[in-house]
Amino acid sequence: MGTIDYLLNGFLVAFQWHNILFALLGVIIGTAVGVLPGIGPMSGVALLIPITATLTSGLPVEMAATSSIILLAGVYYGAMYGGSTTSILLNTPGESSSVVTTLDGYQMARQGRAGAALAISAIGSFVAGIVSLIGLVLLAQPLSKIAIDFGPADYFSLMLLGLAAVSGLAGKSVTKALIMTVVGLMLGTIGIDAVSGIARFTYDSPILFSGIEFLTIAVGLFALGEVFKTIFEKETHDEPVAKITRILPTKSDLKQSAGPIGRSSILGFFLGVLPGAGATLASFFSYISEKKLSKDPDSFGKGNIAGVAGPESANNAASGGAMIPLLTLGIPGSGTTAILMGAFIMYNIQPGPLLFEEHPQVAWGLIASMFLGNLMLLILNMPMVRIFAKIIETPKKYLLPLIIAISVFGVYAVQYTTFDLLLLIGCGVFGYLLAKHDYPLAPLVLALVLGPMIENNMRRALTISNGDFSIFITNPLSLTFLIVTLLWLVVPLILRMRGKNVIISEEA
Repeated sequence: MGTIDYLLNGFLVAFQWHNILFALLGVIIGTAVGVLPGIGPMSGVALLIPITATLTSGLPVEMAATSSIILLAGVYYGAMYGGSTTSILLNTPGESSSVVTTLDGYQMARQGRAGAALAISAIGSFVAGIVSLIGLVLLAQPLSKIAIDFGPADYFSLMLLGLAAVSGLAGKSVTKALIMTVVGLMLGTIGIDAVSGIARFTYDSPILFSGIEFLTIAVGLFALGEVFKTIFEKETHDEPVAKITRILPTKSDLKQSAGPIGRSSILGFFLGVLPGAGATLASFFSYISEKKLSKDPDSFGKGNIAGVAGPESANNAASGGAMIPLLTLGIPGSGTTAILMGAFIMYNIQPGPLLFEEHPQVAWGLIASMFLGNLMLLILNMPMVRIFAKIIETPKKYLLPLIIAISVFGVYAVQYTTFDLLLLIGCGVFGYLLAKHDYPLAPLVLALVLGPMIENNMRRALTISNGDFSIFITNPLSLTFLIVTLLWLVVPLILRMRGKNVIISEEA
């Protein structure tokens, strides 16, 4: 079967009535998650994993996995759409990749062009989503075939690169990012060792024998962390929402946006493929390149529509690009794809080279559903601009109890232990303190997911080489990954020593 046949089979899966419903539900929730400041795609996806498990409990395992992943992926790219709404209307980015959109989007809103800015961001997001999916269809299988030849040493070095990429670019301090990576790796070692059967860091407590539940940590750090931040810092948003008059952009707006949308879609896709680069870096790069290419660079920051079209297209294309390393190599390139990987593993499906051979229904069903989901988002977002603007006005006193309830019920539904509820609260306080002191959370989440896999591959490689560590250097592919890993960590340090400012905060 060729790629087209697989894709057509994927559409047959995506067009099953329950999968259409799951895709629709995912993109609606995702847009709302993107609109609500502070929640972001990572928290949204983490919160919904237990809910999707409950919704699909009556279905066969393969079908349940497909439907759940379709919904969770919908939340992911839906949040990328929704993040622009608060950036444009309130000057408050819904998530980190929408930071750049505030620069020109909010200025357009103040000039009474909020509708045009929101519409262009929806159109740009749609085009970028389709471009990244075409790239995903063309590159997914060739990359997975190459990845089948990867040995344990290659995988160890590749996963190390994934960690270094996020650690080297996350937050204002590389040191803090590396500390968070180490904390994540340490948490990943808790439990009974799969190879030797020895209990590690359990302190003779049976509850820790199975390790710490990834979902509890993720929901605690992100969702409850934001709740504690709001409570402790008494945050209020008193700024009035800009009035939306005309919704559809003018011909002039479309003409000015066409180039930035096309260029940024391609740029964002390739940056998304790189582990750790992600949507925030893509939107930054897009804004910088559009400003350099513009005939009137001084108009940027004063309401130039290219400053909205470019970054919004780039961050959506990056979310599609980030699915490639996850599906083909089993390497999550960002925090959200790490959580998606956790969802795959929950259904005993291992993302990676064999995913397209062993579970084609899941892989191609997901890809086809993303085409459908992007179309749904465009149709929903254009007329619902005014409705989503109302979500921003939701008082915190109603919003916070809802987030707490979903967090508690979600974690308890998966674990059924009061220990996990206490851990959830502890992680919430911990998440708030970390964010308050500029410790990035994305490296911790990635390290928690990748840690056990890094350890297993290292031990497998050392078993093959009879304990000889040179296997990681004598293997050409492994050596290449290790050199790139080293450069990824060292280059930002050299740039800082020379006085360059390297600050990229990747949370999505």
